[in-house]
Amino acid sequence: MYDVARPSPGNALEETGVMPALFPGDGPTGPPPHRAAARTGPDYPAIQASPEFASLRRRFRGFVFPMSFAFFAWYMTYVLLAAYAHDFMSRKVFGQVNVGIVLGIGQFASTALVTWLYLRYARRRLDPRIAELRARAGLPDGARR
Repeated sequence: MYDVARPSPGNALEETGVMPALFPGDGPTGPPPHRAAARTGPDYPAIQASPEFASLRRRFRGFVFPMSFAFFAWYMTYVLLAAYAHDFMSRKVFGQVNVGIVLGIGQFASTALVTWLYLRYARRRLDPRIAELRARAGLPDGARR
């Protein structure tokens, strides 16, 4: 049987355990000396450390985490009902439509609803604060870096 811990003696690189440099500066001389680049643009670490950014992050998490948990619980309920409650899921609601189909369509509808709720929340509660942070940082509104 082939021993994967010991390389075959056919390849000199495997015998020595030394691989060639893949990128310039990775060789034995080490990386090139680091040059201090002139900083242009906003000070992102300072923005991230600001209380305004922390407040914005709290607002974002205050919506996203509970909504994600609720959606995941709803989804897992649907999956568990489909797996273990065959009699309940196969009950006819009207015509050939059963509870499973109604709940399955409800998954699509709830996805659209969560998306709409987030967009509405972000437009009202997050976007104005983001615009304030951008203005303080000296970025034009809507700019991406």
